[in-house]
Amino acid sequence: MTPEASDELRRASELDMLRRSFAHTIVDNVENPLLDDDAAHHVFRVLRVADGSPITVTDGAGSWRLCRAAGGNVRPDGEVSFQARRDPIITVGFAVPKLDRPEWIVQKLTEIGVDRIVLLHAARSVVRWDAERAPKQIAKLERTAIEAVQQSRQVWLPAVVGPVAAATFLPSAVVAEPGGRPMSASDHTFAIGPEGGWTDAELECAADRVSTGSSVLRVETAALAIGVLAVAIRRTMNR
Repeated sequence: MTPEASDELRRASELDMLRRSFAHTIVDNVENPLLDDDAAHHVFRVLRVADGSPITVTDGAGSWRLCRAAGGNVRPDGEVSFQARRDPIITVGFAVPKLDRPEWIVQKLTEIGVDRIVLLHAARSVVRWDAERAPKQIAKLERTAIEAVQQSRQVWLPAVVGPVAAATFLPSAVVAEPGGRPMSASDHTFAIGPEGGWTDAELECAADRVSTGSSVLRVETAALAIGVLAVAIRRTMNR
C-alpha cells in the first residue's frame, strides 16, 4: 500500500469513528442541512440532544458531515465527507411474511449493510399486497430503513422495492434452499421463499440454490442469515 493510500485509509477510519460517536440523522441536503419534523423529533425528543451538541447528518447517498444542534435544528460544523458505495451491491428479496415481520427484516438487513431489499409475491405466498395497500406498506418500510440507518450510523440508505412477482426476480437470484451449495463471493442477489417453500417451477427458474445450513428457517431468520453471510463475504473480499 502506498503512503498516500495508507493516509487516506487512516483518515477514512478516523472519520468513521467520528460519525459513530454522535447522534446521526438523515437530511435532504448535507450542503445545507435542515431537519424535517421526523428528524427533529428523533434528535431532540427521542435522543434528547442538547443545543451545541455535535451531531452527524447524511443524505443517505454516501455524503455526510459533522454539525451542531442549534435552536431545534442543526448548523454545519465540518466539511462534507463522502463514503463510496460498498461493492458489490447486495440484494435480498423475501416473500412477504405475516404481521410486522417485514419491518423487522428491513430493520435488521439495513443495520447489517444490505443495499437493496425486495418484497416478493411467490406462488405459495399467504400475504399479498394489492395495488392500494402496497404503496402504504413500502412507505412504512422505507421509514423503518431510515430509522435503522440513523441507529446504525450508516451513510447509505438501502432501496426498498416491491412487491415484485417472484418469477421475474428469481432468474437473477440464488434461492436459499436446504441442500444448496455454500455461498460464494460471486453471489450478490438472494431470494427467501414463503413459509410453504418455493414451487418446483420457481426453483427451476432460479439462478442457483445456496444453503444457510441444515435447519429449516423462518423467513425472517433466513433473510438475516443470508444478509449476514453475504456482508461478511463482501467485507473479506474488500480487505
